Amino acid sequence: MSPTLTAGQGSGTQHLREPAAEFFGVLLLVLFGCGVNAQTTLSASKALAATPAGDYTSAVLGWGVGLALGAWLSAGVSGGHINPAVTISFALLRDFPWKKVPVYILAQVLGGICGAGIVYANYHEAINVFEGGNGARTLSTAGLFGTFAAPHMSAAGAFFEEFLGTAVLLLVICAVTDRRNSPPPAGLVPLVLFFTLMGIAAAIGWQTGFALNPARDFGPRALTAMVGYGSQVFTFRHHYWIWSGIMAPILGGLVGVFAYDTFIFTDEESILNRP
Repeated sequence: MSPTLTAGQGSGTQHLREPAAEFFGVLLLVLFGCGVNAQTTLSASKALAATPAGDYTSAVLGWGVGLALGAWLSAGVSGGHINPAVTISFALLRDFPWKKVPVYILAQVLGGICGAGIVYANYHEAINVFEGGNGARTLSTAGLFGTFAAPHMSAAGAFFEEFLGTAVLLLVICAVTDRRNSPPPAGLVPLVLFFTLMGIAAAIGWQTGFALNPARDFGPRALTAMVGYGSQVFTFRHHYWIWSGIMAPILGGLVGVFAYDTFIFTDEESILNRP
């Protein structure tokens, strides 16, 4: 979402309200997203359920719901970034103030940690059964929280998939918040994002788990390291999390905004449109 949608700029509590909105927005995103990952995967175990309570379609819907609700909660207060890739892209290419960037990103990461913590608290007993013993923790359930590329994926392929997905996401965000294009009615941007994330996940998300968001990936990944998974969640494939979970979404987001601002956007909010 664009920072131009932020409300209440004159409020004395705005410095607290904006990061709080980002925190709770990411918390909802991760709560629904990691929650559906856990329910779908864990219920597939014969030791836990007679029939699976979900499939990949469920995961796509869950993440879409999480993004929509997180955006609805935060858009009118903070602009509804709920993603460091959005915050950094708008700081570099739009008018979003750099002084807010560290606070926004910290709030987003903490929201990811807390959202994953709630999911872990709800499912830790099922994880014990799935893993075959209390305290046993492997990457098979760490993947319910952080993202891990499929075994057949090369490093370049994983990077490209996250880069591409985030570029598409930012292109759509730019379009639906562009007042001179054809924006949806007020309050319906989150619904568009719901369908956008569903489309990305359904079309190009399976191989890497469609992180598309450094806070969504790093926050839950950090939570798993805290609760018993240890350093394996960070050392996977020579620190996969840095280049695929953080760098690819940030660079993809920048390319998405740059492409929109170069070829479509006309407002001087973009540094590319100024004399």
